[in-house]
Amino acid sequence: MLELETFKTVVASTPLVSIDLIIRNSREQVLLGLRNNRPAQGYWFVPGGRIQKDERMENAFRRLVKVELGCDAGFDQTRFLGPYQHFYPDNFSGDNFSTHYVVLGYQLKLDINLNDLPVDQHQDYRWFTIDELLASEQVHQHTKDYFL
Repeated sequence: MLELETFKTVVASTPLVSIDLIIRNSREQVLLGLRNNRPAQGYWFVPGGRIQKDERMENAFRRLVKVELGCDAGFDQTRFLGPYQHFYPDNFSGDNFSTHYVVLGYQLKLDINLNDLPVDQHQDYRWFTIDELLASEQVHQHTKDYFL
């Protein structure tokens, strides 16, 4: 982990590379969490996170599934949806600079008990149909983009 001021400089100066986890259950619903933190605070969003320096994508994927969902899944269980760009006017610190992510979207089929999910990044979880999430103003546009 970088020191706070160093990480602020990184976020203010460069794009971050991350993985988003598009989780579908056996009913074809999509798992979304209500974000606790900036950016996208207060919006329903897919789970995910940054790839760390010197971390292979396969390892980042496994780590993020474990941290964000509390379970294990391998890279061979997923389907790559493609690269996406996320631009936010704010950032994790609340200081006056934007956040830019280059996001790798991966879809994974899992039936997860919502009560077993961690609450560090999301204060609540819900299964949405694609029609529900596309119609909701509380679902962030970057999440909707996975289904357009």
